[in-house]
Amino acid sequence: MFKNYFLVAYRNLVRHKGFSFLNIAGLALGLTACLLIGLFVYDELQFDKFLPAGERVYRIYTEQTSKETPETYSPVSPMYATTLKQEFPEVEQTARILMNPTTNLLVVGDKKIYVKDGLLVDSTFFGVFPLAFKYGSAAGALDAPTSIVLTEDVATSFFGPENPVGKEVKIDTTGFVVKGVLRNDLSKFHLKVNYLVPLAAAQLPAARMKRWGWHQFFTYARLRPGADAAQTQAKLQRYIVEQVKPTMKDEEMNDKPFLQPLRDIHLYSATFKYDLTVKGNITYVKALSFIAAFILLIAVFNFVNLATAKSMQRAKEVGIRKTIGASRQQLMLQFLSETVLLTLVSVLLATLLTALLLPALNAFTGKTMTFDLLRNPALLGILVVLTVVVGLLAGFYPALVLSSFQPVKVLKSAVVTDGIFGRVQWLRHGLIVVQFALSVFLIICAIVVFRQVSYLHNKDLGFNREQIMFFPMRGDNMSRHYETFKNELRQVPGVVSASIGYGFPGDQVAGDGIIVPTNGEQKNYGVTQLMVDYDYLNTLGLQLVAGRDFSPDLKTDKDQAFIINETAVKELGFGTPEQALGRIMKWQVWSDQNPDSLKVGKVIGVVKDFHYKSLYDKLEPAVLQIFPPAYWKVAVKLKGDNVGSSVEGVKQVWGRFNPESPIEYRFLDDNFDEMYKAEDKLKTLLWTFTGIAIFVGCLGLFGLATYAAERRKKEIGIRKVLGASVPTIVALLSKEFLLLVLVAAVIAFPAAWLAMSRWLQDFAYRIDMPLWAFGAAGLLAAVVAFLTVGYQAVRAATANPVTNLRAE
Repeated sequence: MFKNYFLVAYRNLVRHKGFSFLNIAGLALGLTACLLIGLFVYDELQFDKFLPAGERVYRIYTEQTSKETPETYSPVSPMYATTLKQEFPEVEQTARILMNPTTNLLVVGDKKIYVKDGLLVDSTFFGVFPLAFKYGSAAGALDAPTSIVLTEDVATSFFGPENPVGKEVKIDTTGFVVKGVLRNDLSKFHLKVNYLVPLAAAQLPAARMKRWGWHQFFTYARLRPGADAAQTQAKLQRYIVEQVKPTMKDEEMNDKPFLQPLRDIHLYSATFKYDLTVKGNITYVKALSFIAAFILLIAVFNFVNLATAKSMQRAKEVGIRKTIGASRQQLMLQFLSETVLLTLVSVLLATLLTALLLPALNAFTGKTMTFDLLRNPALLGILVVLTVVVGLLAGFYPALVLSSFQPVKVLKSAVVTDGIFGRVQWLRHGLIVVQFALSVFLIICAIVVFRQVSYLHNKDLGFNREQIMFFPMRGDNMSRHYETFKNELRQVPGVVSASIGYGFPGDQVAGDGIIVPTNGEQKNYGVTQLMVDYDYLNTLGLQLVAGRDFSPDLKTDKDQAFIINETAVKELGFGTPEQALGRIMKWQVWSDQNPDSLKVGKVIGVVKDFHYKSLYDKLEPAVLQIFPPAYWKVAVKLKGDNVGSSVEGVKQVWGRFNPESPIEYRFLDDNFDEMYKAEDKLKTLLWTFTGIAIFVGCLGLFGLATYAAERRKKEIGIRKVLGASVPTIVALLSKEFLLLVLVAAVIAFPAAWLAMSRWLQDFAYRIDMPLWAFGAAGLLAAVVAFLTVGYQAVRAATANPVTNLRAE
């Protein structure tokens, strides 16, 4: 019986090639988009799930409660780990990672390779994160200050396939002994790791490690089995209020700590400040999931629309089958078999398209997703279930309608009147409205995302970021003679200026306190510290709004002068930029020998606000000062079209100061472009899937327009005989569909406004909601619908009326 059903179904699909193509193409495209998005979403949800007992691991983060809008910070004080381990018996183990995003030169014999993502960690790191070793073991791997653990890729690049445990690796000139090699299964680890070095190797002063105000560590806690994370978090918050804040005499303590589950870190940390983890974004994951559901719904709705419309042409078939004894159940099984067969063909085609497109998606997202049905039976099972479920859902209602025809009525005429189908007219119209509402919604979202991303890339940041070459200093010779190095850089043809410091835009900056004497009180404010030289403002093109720049001719500028930005003027209560000049400020000097020393100076200048961080972050008060011990990055401003020769000149100067290490550089504008990679990808994905949604919707609309023209061909013939023009007939056939698109737009507008308003809230600096985008989306949907329907309308209007009138 079932064999006969599928045989008849096959013959029907072959006989009605156009109908079959529209359905198969629509479903296949919809399923392909769903499969690709599904693979991406699944991959995003797998982070840190491979770690044993990962559900007991939490990261400590803080909220700054003193700000009008609380901000969330990933790095915390080193004392959190110490306190949790000593004072909280429910904490089994803690581990800290120093926030140190640098790229180091690793040396083995004559082989020298720059390697980034080296972490300085507590020796307890593997007690919190039990990563798998290929060589060596976690036991004692980080106990000695000279230990190093490599990943498999790094170990192979230096030592080939041999076991490197016990061999030496130098970081710059310091030797380390390899204690272990981690397996290459860290792609779903939220930390970017290429090698691990004990925190003891940094030789951090004990006094600084006891400071609650030094937020420089990512801190993790592994709770004991059965411990309640919510209770531990509340207990920690009480401890900070009751035990820590009263002891903070010179520093303001506005940190409220929280425990973040390990498996939430990747997707739920998008707005965290100074976070160096592999960041995802749950908002984007949810948005893509909704888009996948939208596209699949549109494809399924297409099928229902086309099938119910096609039922007009199969009414006689149903009447004859019923006359010769077919039951309603048999007819439903027949039509459901056709639907399932059509869905099966669509799934097979979607599987092929997914396999072909997945490498391009991997390249675009930087992932290594796989689509291997033989090695992943679960995926194969999902496809089988998808075939059955989509086939039954999409085919149930059309089968119900087709099997309900009364033989007497359908056999009486060659054309079935709409009266029989009046009860499904609302369904077809409703599905068209939903399809185009989703399409208009996606178009608006795509336009808003495109505008915001363009704004991020093109907004005036308050400084000149073009043609600025940017690299870290390396080697003692370069660090000791940085002034000579800088002077030689300025002699290179094409070099306008050069600056050496710590805290360039788009790079690592330091958050620290500044003390401002006010009405006899010493008020402590959190600010961004930018350690600059005398050419910083000139190299970046910063504008002074009051006062003057640092001058090498004034000896007091090094130890007794500060420059602040406009935001600092407001936040520190200085009034106007002119009133800020001469105000006294104090800073606790970064010094290993004398950590309690204060730098006391005056404000000598105010610079116009400039964005040294991404536009996700609000501008913060910034203090610029001369502090050579922190210098480590170089910015070289180039000019002219022949930038390549200037870069070669800079390389030659580098070679004279550090011939042992190759230069590693990038351009400053690349730093900012890197910040918005996620948004760039979202923009591309939105436009791609919006295009697919519109195309799939148009396939269905094209089929319905064909049906409408077929159903009304006699009416069109009569109208033409009576003198109706082609435009009149086109308008007659098109207005019904255009009215549905208008209703769809009205439904989509408020939903898109709400969704995009919430998305824009993530950015401190954002565009105003472009009202024209709503009109443009509605107009685009209407134009696409008109072109789709209009093609069939023109064909019907230009057909010979004699042929149409002879039909009966």
